[in-house]
This record gives sequence, C-alpha cells and structure tokens, in this order.
Amino acid sequence: MMNAAKWELLKKGAFIPANPLVLDENRQLDTRRQRALVRYYLDAGVDGLAVGVHTTQFAIRQHGLFEPVLKISADVAAKEAGRTLLMVAGVCGPTEQAVREAQIARDLGYDLVLVSCGGLPGYTEDELIERAKKVADVLPVFGFYLQPAAGGRLLSRDYWRRLADIPGVAAIKMAPFNRYQTMDVVRGVMESQRCDDITLYTGNDDNIIVDLLTPYCLEAGGQLKTKRIMGGLLGHWSVWTKNAVEYFHRVKAIADSGAPIDPEIMTLAAQVTDANAAFFDTDHNFLGCIAGLHEVLMRQGLMAGRWALDPKEDVSEGQVEEINRVRRAYPHLCDDEFVAANLEKWMRDDK
Repeated sequence: MMNAAKWELLKKGAFIPANPLVLDENRQLDTRRQRALVRYYLDAGVDGLAVGVHTTQFAIRQHGLFEPVLKISADVAAKEAGRTLLMVAGVCGPTEQAVREAQIARDLGYDLVLVSCGGLPGYTEDELIERAKKVADVLPVFGFYLQPAAGGRLLSRDYWRRLADIPGVAAIKMAPFNRYQTMDVVRGVMESQRCDDITLYTGNDDNIIVDLLTPYCLEAGGQLKTKRIMGGLLGHWSVWTKNAVEYFHRVKAIADSGAPIDPEIMTLAAQVTDANAAFFDTDHNFLGCIAGLHEVLMRQGLMAGRWALDPKEDVSEGQVEEINRVRRAYPHLCDDEFVAANLEKWMRDDK
C-alpha cells in the first residue's frame, strides 16, 4: 500500500509522464537508453512515472517486454529519485491478464495501476466493473478513459459512477479528447458516494492547461458540488518535460490560489495544444502519435531512432515538418538545452 506521503502527492495533483519504449535498430529493448530516459524525467522534476501504458506501446506484452521495462523504471527510480515518487503501471487485457499484470507491478514496487478498457469489445460495462474490482484487490486503481482513436471505447456516465464507488479506486485519468465525455466522468464521480476519495487527472493532451484550471461546479444528488482536475498523466509530457514541469507548477499555483487567470496563460494553453497536434499527428487521426514523440526524443539524443515494435509504425507524411514548425514557433516549450547539458550523465552505463 502507498504510504501517507504518496497518497498526499496523488491527491494534491502530480505531474506524471507516460514513458515511451526505447528500442535499438533491431527493434530490441535498448536498456541503456531506457534508463537514460527515466533519469531525464527524474532530473526534469516529475512527480511520478507511468510505464506499460499506451505511450509505452501496448504490444510490449506480445514481445515479452512488460516486466523488463517496468523493472528498469522501478530500479532507476528507487535508486536515484531521492524523493517521493508515484509509480504507475499500465495494465490491460482480459480480467486474468489484468490481474496478473497488477501482481507483477505490485511485486516490482509500483503504487497504482492504470486500468485500460481498450481491446475488450466483448465486455459489458458490468464485466468491466467486476474486472476493476479484482484488479483493485491487488493495487489501488487509476481508472482510465482512453479515446477510441487510440484503442479505447465509449463508456457511460453510470460506468464512471460505479467505478468511483469501488473502494480500491483512487484516481481517474480522463483522456477521451472530448469535452462531453470528460464531463461524463466528472459527473459520474460527483454522483458517487466516494466523490471526495477520487482524484481526477487529465489525460486530455489536447486540453492540458485548461483542464488544470477549470473548477467543475455541478449538481449531483441534490447538491451543488465543485471538483477540479488536480494533476496529469500524459503522453505529451514525455517530451519537452523540463519546461512542461515548470508550466505545470505555474498553472497549479494559479488554480490552487484562485487567482485571476492572465490571458497569457490561455495563450500558453493554445500553444501547448498546437504542439500536441504535431506530436500526436492529429492531421492523420493520431496515426503517428507514438512516432511523433520518438522523433522529438531522437532529435535530443535520448533515442537513437524512431523505431517501434511494429515496423509499419512511423511518422506520417508532413508530421516532421509540423514538429519543425512548433519547435520554431514555441522555443519556450522546448528543453533542448537542458537535455544537451545532461545527456552524457544520463547515458552512463551503470545499472
């Protein structure tokens, strides 16, 4: 179970990047660079790490890489973080697989599991709830609304209420990239008897800053309730991470204090969304979302190439040019200098 400091960090709102998978030219795990990537995130000031999630490529399961990749991140974090850190493992698949993956994560020292409902078209919402209960018996659960374009499915507001009612559910990541579906999660949680026990996180990479700034004031159960999205667990935060940590704390300070929102912050919000469109390849319905992140990390030297487990997975036509455009337009979002100054240290080959 998580200690008090970790629970406090979760509820306060943490910055958690979704970790990519680092491969070599033979599409084998590049352990040296995988460790370097974790060190990059730690030195950038993250509050946690999410591993085995969509950004890590769900196909790691078919390639025998689920446990090795989780272990690398856990080992480096335990040895080098030097602070309270939330370790989140992604689990997916049928109930038996999800429970087994949660057990692996628990044994490796992870704190929570992000439970994907993707790839289970035959499961009813009742069956998904029972699956979540069984996973929650192993580790605290991070619920997850994954957008259909990335392999997720549409889920009802009642599903989110029932999920929030499960004692072992601690947080929910909302990543439908859709305002109405995000509202379904918020309303469902507010209608739950455990509303105050559930911490909301944004996974909406298209709306990061606005999500963090918005207080939701809604009627539920005959009462007017207010709830905020406290933190983020985002693939977008796997790149340009140092500068993202900085704007996260700036935005959190505004939201926590209730101070007026400077229009410049809303401009920043639009710039982050524009950068995300390039990274995630919205021009081609997110087809190059993994490769776009790899492109950014490759340019910085953290990856040696854009290789994914699927040889056909690569950037789309025009995507590199879009990444070039946002790099020129928003240099204040980019942390190239930070990476260049520390890359040699992160790449050391000790374990």
